[in-house]
Amino acid sequence: MTDLPITAQSRALIAEASRRPVMDVVRGTMFIGILLLVWISLHPFEDLGDLRVGEVTSGKEAFLYGLFGVLMVAMLALTVQDNTPALKSLLTPAFVLFAGWICVTVVLSVDPATSVRRLALSVFVVVVTATMMLLPKSQDELMRWFSIAALVLLATCYLGILLAPHLSMHLATDPQEPALAGNWRGAFGHKNVAAAMMAMMLFIGIYLIRAGGWISGVLVVGLASLFLLYSAGKSSLSLCAAVLLLTSVTSAVRSLWGRALILLLPLVLLNLFSIGTVMSDTLATIAKFLPLDTSFTGRSDIWVFALDSLHQRLFTGYGFESFWGSDAIQNLREGKEWAGYASHSHNGYLDTALGTGLPGLVLLIAAIVVKPLRDFQAADIGGNRGPLTMLFLRIWLFGLYLSSMESFFLDRADTIWVTFLIAVFGLHYLARFRAAS
Repeated sequence: MTDLPITAQSRALIAEASRRPVMDVVRGTMFIGILLLVWISLHPFEDLGDLRVGEVTSGKEAFLYGLFGVLMVAMLALTVQDNTPALKSLLTPAFVLFAGWICVTVVLSVDPATSVRRLALSVFVVVVTATMMLLPKSQDELMRWFSIAALVLLATCYLGILLAPHLSMHLATDPQEPALAGNWRGAFGHKNVAAAMMAMMLFIGIYLIRAGGWISGVLVVGLASLFLLYSAGKSSLSLCAAVLLLTSVTSAVRSLWGRALILLLPLVLLNLFSIGTVMSDTLATIAKFLPLDTSFTGRSDIWVFALDSLHQRLFTGYGFESFWGSDAIQNLREGKEWAGYASHSHNGYLDTALGTGLPGLVLLIAAIVVKPLRDFQAADIGGNRGPLTMLFLRIWLFGLYLSSMESFFLDRADTIWVTFLIAVFGLHYLARFRAAS
């Protein structure tokens, strides 16, 4: 008996079958590795007693730029061939106009060199994030990858608490914010970041349970909830509960305008009764009757300074990521010297306006507030409503609310910003393509 001839087509099929397991490992490793790089960062467990601790986020770290540049090339190589329609779908008017205006603000920046450097890293990060959601070939695969990354992050944070508490908790000896002593921060640089990430881990845990990953889901929910409580992040805890409640209502309210009212009205109120209180005496008076700290833990002074600065460059702003910590802050009045050392205004919308002007703020709202809500509506109508869509909706909404008190929009490789972007791009794809089971 003679052997059957092996044709060129047969050889190609055999080669493809042998490469598939290798590529599956590569895709999973890239997805999980990028998540852990962003979540844990290159500098976990920093010593807050070191006054140089803020330098790693200054955008001047060459290795981080190079690493994300390489990752961008690798991710495009992995995804372009099989996902060209998905990548082309990103060229929406909202995204294109916002990106174009950012380029304009770089040219008009008070510090063009800084703006160009920070824009470069931002582009690398956005491309990497946009292609991440194209790596999994099925929802089961995505669920496994999310569970591994979430459990590794949580294990890292808890090991830090057990083995190096002086690097995982705020201390009374910290030169800044000694009043936070005892609050857990894990691998993160501040308990507010830790609390926000634990809220997002809680959303991931709920998604895992609903998607069928009971064991990993329960572990993630339990560990994230405990860490969130011990981080004492009151804002994140309150917003997490609000997001879970409001997103559950979307199953009963199906119209776009009804969902917009339910989900976005709290965002408007959060900004009115936070930054709005330093713009309007009426709002400030009303806020006094609410159970709020009317100084918002000192944020009101920062908002006043930032708004005064914004009035000087309302249309163009000071340039992309080139206000705080730059030469734009000059001739400070007595008592305002702290502004020269501040890194942000504790309000993402205000910081966006400072960097890109009022047109940039309007385009940001169109790109990451209005568009994702419309994408969620389209995904729901198109049959993609499920645990994954709800996960992205919750992360997106939590990020919008949190930005009324914190500032991470457009902040390059910031942990919260990249996780928020994953949700934005996830909703974009689910609105246009059917998720494989």
